Amino acid sequence: MKTKPILFLAVALLWSSVTIAQSGDGDGPFSQLIIRGVTLINGNGAPPQGPIDIVVENNIIKKIEVVGYPGVAIDPAKRPQLKAGGKELDCNGMYLLPGFIDMHGHIGGVAQGAEPDYVFKLWMGHGVTTVREPSGRGVDFTMDLKRKSAKNEIVAPRILAYTGFGQTSKSFNPLNDIPISTPDQAREWVRANAKKGADGIKFFGAAPEIMAAALDENKKLGLGSACHHAQLSVARWNVLHSARAGLTSMEHWYGLPEALFADRTVQDYPLDYNYQNEQHRFENAGKLWAQAAKPYSEHWNNVMGELLDLDFTLDPTFNIYEASRDLQRARRAEWHEEYTLPSLWDFYQPSKISHGSYWHDWGTEQEVAWKENFKLWMTFINEYKNRGGRVTAGSDSGFIFQLYGFAYIRELELLREAGFHPLEVIRSATLNGAEALGMDKQIGSVAIGKLADFVVVAENPLKNLKVLYGTGAVKLTEDNEVVRVGGVKYTVKDGIIYDAQELLQDVKRMVASEKQRLNYKILQPGIKE
Repeated sequence: MKTKPILFLAVALLWSSVTIAQSGDGDGPFSQLIIRGVTLINGNGAPPQGPIDIVVENNIIKKIEVVGYPGVAIDPAKRPQLKAGGKELDCNGMYLLPGFIDMHGHIGGVAQGAEPDYVFKLWMGHGVTTVREPSGRGVDFTMDLKRKSAKNEIVAPRILAYTGFGQTSKSFNPLNDIPISTPDQAREWVRANAKKGADGIKFFGAAPEIMAAALDENKKLGLGSACHHAQLSVARWNVLHSARAGLTSMEHWYGLPEALFADRTVQDYPLDYNYQNEQHRFENAGKLWAQAAKPYSEHWNNVMGELLDLDFTLDPTFNIYEASRDLQRARRAEWHEEYTLPSLWDFYQPSKISHGSYWHDWGTEQEVAWKENFKLWMTFINEYKNRGGRVTAGSDSGFIFQLYGFAYIRELELLREAGFHPLEVIRSATLNGAEALGMDKQIGSVAIGKLADFVVVAENPLKNLKVLYGTGAVKLTEDNEVVRVGGVKYTVKDGIIYDAQELLQDVKRMVASEKQRLNYKILQPGIKE
């Protein structure tokens, strides 16, 4: 979702009061770490294998050693040996995956009242060890957190900063407050962004000559790029134009149906449509895929083929639009009561001002249209994957009733709904993200020489992705007892072990404390006590 520019102005005032948890909340790093007895679910599409011992030395994976057979006692003499000063983590019978990569993660927001420590612990509590922030509160804000995370001075995922195109701050104002209106200005801003240390740019669309110049300059500098093709510019510059010009990934789905138009050049907007009215914007967005070329038609295939030839990445962020097809489901998700801050809950409520709070008059007709929208959208995404295209997992949380961490797991479930095999889902969440970021030599799969980023869970996530939720999954035992199972057990980032459940407990305490301070209780939308 697009963050409102006005929010960037307040960050300097708020940042000075933000307290970030220190890396002492984790255990490590260690000269040697051996994780014992896991079943490995890798990010490369390989089937699960175990029991395996994984040996890490100074944050680098050194050995991935099969130590036996399921159900057979392991001979200790045949296992990797622990060195003096090393750490042994007994994960016998558990499942280990590469650390998850959220390709669309906003680090909270001023309007939402969601500060970094809250957001980071929700992400890390769900196994997210790397986040690409596509436009946020400003390059200074994000780069400061990026540096602290890289040094493991704070409890936070690895951060990649993609500055919003044209965005400025107190210390980053290369055009002296002049809006970008020429190709030369676009190139100048792009060069300044690279010099600032950003990893890439998040675009929202612009005039064709501006987009072409900016993407060309960005590509020359070797930086990444993402684009939310907003309706204000998409009639002249859709996904195909961006991909041809060098864009490396598209966000959401805007711009893709427009590239698939076969009998029109603009969306069928009602004549009283107003883009500033978000009910108009999102309601009519739900009718867009039905206006595109039919699945598997010649034009549909040609567009897909060209994107595949360009090695283009699709980051659908299905979850952030799910409330459009089922508002009650998103609104009443069981984690809201204990994990959603009052300020964030208030932000979600119907509003003509808050972005993504477009429930002005949302009902059955809108949801039926969006359900059809999802079917057509998912058909394209699944087939793109089937033909060898790269699809990643991104959450875009903090809007539309989607909560950090929890929404990422929901994104994995929606990829499964789209037709992905569970192993393909894990690949989207790990190796595909690493490839899209140009980091597949360091992260994205469990391989010798890569960094020690892992997710450890007691239950098999391939059988039920719900066991990755912080709230776990409901299960009935043989004794007819209802229990909760799952939840990530350990998140390992840069060889540091974090108790994922304790991180989530910290979040619950934050929320409970804030509710007590405000005498606040969520009863139903818009009503508080």
